Amino acid sequence: MRVLGIDPGSLATGYGVVERRGARVVHVAHGTLRPRRGAGLAERLAELQLGLARAIAAHRPEVAAVERIFAGRSARSALVLGHARGVALAAAAAAGLPVLEYAPGEIKRAVVGSGGAEKRQVQVMVGRLLDLAEPPATDAADALATALCHAHRGRLAGLAAAFGTRRRSAAASRLVVRRAR
Repeated sequence: MRVLGIDPGSLATGYGVVERRGARVVHVAHGTLRPRRGAGLAERLAELQLGLARAIAAHRPEVAAVERIFAGRSARSALVLGHARGVALAAAAAAGLPVLEYAPGEIKRAVVGSGGAEKRQVQVMVGRLLDLAEPPATDAADALATALCHAHRGRLAGLAAAFGTRRRSAAASRLVVRRAR
């Protein structure tokens, strides 16, 4: 399964593509889309849409995972981020991809083990998990972390289906795998 992770932003949108091959998840590609700074919001969003469409066409993911909005510093920045997220969701859906969304804390827990991890910790762990020569830039690292989060979730769901039952604890919302007898 090939997963496109997207970390949306109006000034910088990170994307990362990973592929799950059995128990392994391998790096395919990553990058950061940076629209022209002096351009208006509509032009920046159009550039993001075009860049994401090109990344999707070049790497042919089967699913897209997008980071959910977190509480912003101001209403205006949250609104602009929402526009960038909308473009990311629309670009993936227009390409026919199923789109899943993950909270920032959920992504950090999947990659680092702590929902409160710092950006540098995410960068380092993404580099290690994907055996990269050096950690990727922050926006691309966040996008790769989002893709890894989905790839790991898909693997756990597959294991649950193959080996037994899946239960959700209301308090912990964690996966429990039992071996079929």
